[in-house]
Amino acid sequence: MTDTPGWASPGSAPSSEGREPGASGPAEPADRPGPTGPASQPGPDAQGPGGKWSKEQPPPGQWAAPTGAPSPHQAPPPPPGPGWGGQQPGGPGPGGYGGGYGGPPPGPGGYGTPGGYPAWGGGWGGPPPAAKPGVIPLRPLGVGEILDGAVSTMRTYWRTVLGIALAVAAVTDTCLVLVQGFLLNDALAGTQLDSRTATPDDVYRALRESMLGTGIVTVISAAAVVVATALLTTITSRAVLGKPVSTGEAWREARPQIPKLAGLLLLLGLITVGVVVAGALPGFLVLAAGGSDAGGAALFALGILGGVVVAVWLAIRYYLAAPALMLERQSITKSMSRSAKLVRGSWWRVLGIQLLAWLIANIVSAIVTIPFALVGAAVSGDSMDNFLGTSGEPVGWAFLIIRGIGSLIGTTLTLPISAGVTVLLYIDLRIRREALDLELARAAGVQGYGPGTPGPVPGS
Repeated sequence: MTDTPGWASPGSAPSSEGREPGASGPAEPADRPGPTGPASQPGPDAQGPGGKWSKEQPPPGQWAAPTGAPSPHQAPPPPPGPGWGGQQPGGPGPGGYGGGYGGPPPGPGGYGTPGGYPAWGGGWGGPPPAAKPGVIPLRPLGVGEILDGAVSTMRTYWRTVLGIALAVAAVTDTCLVLVQGFLLNDALAGTQLDSRTATPDDVYRALRESMLGTGIVTVISAAAVVVATALLTTITSRAVLGKPVSTGEAWREARPQIPKLAGLLLLLGLITVGVVVAGALPGFLVLAAGGSDAGGAALFALGILGGVVVAVWLAIRYYLAAPALMLERQSITKSMSRSAKLVRGSWWRVLGIQLLAWLIANIVSAIVTIPFALVGAAVSGDSMDNFLGTSGEPVGWAFLIIRGIGSLIGTTLTLPISAGVTVLLYIDLRIRREALDLELARAAGVQGYGPGTPGPVPGS
């Protein structure tokens, strides 16, 4: 066996015979004459008569026969590095051979790692790290790695990612400013909702105009979010493989699935609203029928609470339907079934990661938007009562525009993080359940990647 720096060749079973400890250099030639007598009897490993052997041999079990005589031109092996312990390679130690290396016993195909020996100084601590062709390592991911992967995607492909997020934010925030300035201001201008002089007609008119404006903004925002989700999902899936993608390429790849994605998000929204309405319906019917006010109100509140709980459970259950539809080219119902299958057994983990991503996104958004809102209020002279519609005065355009700029920046920064976390969580669950890392490694062109390659997971 070859004894080169970076590899340690453990010896075989301990032997009581061999070369003299501490001897250096090549062995004596077999044809060199030597003294005769009992002290010069050749050992079992001698190559011929005349080999010199000492009368006093070390006791059995203290050392191992070397694997081969070194060449005169061969450099001496490097000294043992940190982590090797007191035992030398090939020597017996506590627990058998290799006990001084601080790792598991030899496995199939070699000592320490499948198919060979560990690198010099690396110890015997298990398999090497997983391949990382892109923004994440190809193995089950920890929570921090999912968040870091989303941020790394935005940082690595910032031109494409931020360009898409900026376009979406510009459309939604511009519509919000226009609706607020033209519709909601007119609806709330002459109505003081907190005063005793407000009539039911005033409240109804304000509510109708508010719902109309909110509906317009919701529809436009939903359309923009559908497009952004489709494009960012495609970009993040390429970032996992370390392959760049332009906005045009992402659009061409995602465009066939956009109608299905819009239908999926619409269906999920209807399911959520329908569950809450169904929960509140019994209490509403009791109140409408003139039953007990206390009993009807309690039933109404409990119904809404139960509906919200069921809606949250369904929302997490189908949380991964969008990336399944985009990346697997599935139908709407099949993508929902795929999401339910992947989330099964990991519902609380998915909920926790989603809440953490939502919290981070809202903190970042608040840090950006609150200063702009304060500056807008100072410039326009509007108070919080103007914005809430309780003063009867319209909100100034200066406040709306400055606050809209802050919202634009906040949405641009947070939308890629939310979309990236969703896609990476989907990939993580597929790696855990379906060994998707093998297919990703082949798609990324990683050589020699097998089931035993990934290292330990630093989190869950």
